[in-house]
Amino acid sequence: MDIRIPPGSDSPPLAAMRAADPFAGSFAVGYVGVIAFLAVADAGSFSRAADRLGIGRSAVSRNVRKLENQLGARLFHRTTRNTSLTPEGELFYENCRPGLEYIARALDDMHELRNGPPKGHLRIQSTPAFGRKIVAPLLPRFHARFPDITTELLLSEQAPDFAADRIDVAFRDGRLEDSDIVARRIISMQTITCASPSYMAAHGLPPDIEALERHRCIAFRAASGRIRNWEFKMAGHAVRHQVAALHVFNDMDLVLQATLAGQGIAQLPGYLACEAIRSGRLVACLSQFTPDDEGHYLCYLSRKHLPARIRVFADHAIDEIRTLDLACVTTQSQAGTVRRCRYI
Repeated sequence: MDIRIPPGSDSPPLAAMRAADPFAGSFAVGYVGVIAFLAVADAGSFSRAADRLGIGRSAVSRNVRKLENQLGARLFHRTTRNTSLTPEGELFYENCRPGLEYIARALDDMHELRNGPPKGHLRIQSTPAFGRKIVAPLLPRFHARFPDITTELLLSEQAPDFAADRIDVAFRDGRLEDSDIVARRIISMQTITCASPSYMAAHGLPPDIEALERHRCIAFRAASGRIRNWEFKMAGHAVRHQVAALHVFNDMDLVLQATLAGQGIAQLPGYLACEAIRSGRLVACLSQFTPDDEGHYLCYLSRKHLPARIRVFADHAIDEIRTLDLACVTTQSQAGTVRRCRYI
């Protein structure tokens, strides 16, 4: 982002600005200094920051000094050889940086609206297993359709921080609650309890949920650090069951591999289990208790003017994923539409 500060520009006295405009008194007095401060923090020196901003080094130094006076805190350690942030400067930088990212994104969005076909960079986040199995394979066809859009796929079990991590689109699973995030339900999500034929031959399969206590179970440790409870539905009500796990993994692909190897019973998402169930490498059990109210969602920040790169990717991903056969256990799931949500 190219921001130029007029040479010699000074902030008006704080008292006068507050008297004229309370908002200006809290913001406008320091905004030139904030831009100069962020430029120095990013560039690592006052001279490089001056080059980036297109002004003199003395103007950068003067505006940062006025900002420090306004805040009553020293933001930089300055020596002849080095410029580094003080602890107060690091805190101020972390608080200011998201705002600058929003401004840069707003400028990018306006540029995109004015310049025809979708273009720009798209940061996508997904859970690791869903990202490898479902999201990554659809990217080549998306690039073929929109060659001016570059993509970055980030795999994480953590719920995305759209602002801090500059995430444009995220794929999430499960049940979602209302919030300021737009979530488009792509398809229903099946959570299937299953085991390998070799395990079934050696130990049998549980006829009911209580019988799981007598079986070897393979569990998943979530990003929160807790072992994820198994979920079922009985008499129309969601039931969470804590299994005594023989094996625990924090990667769902490893849970799948252990299940295929006959090490125990696991609860797997349908997109991982269905292919193995159809080929006979896994056997589903407790199907009558499969929950029917979970889903796969495509999420993004709520915006009045959605950037074209996000809009076309969302439409492409939803259309592609809905053509896949990711359900192999009959449930009473109902397709959802656009919801506003937050993660649980």
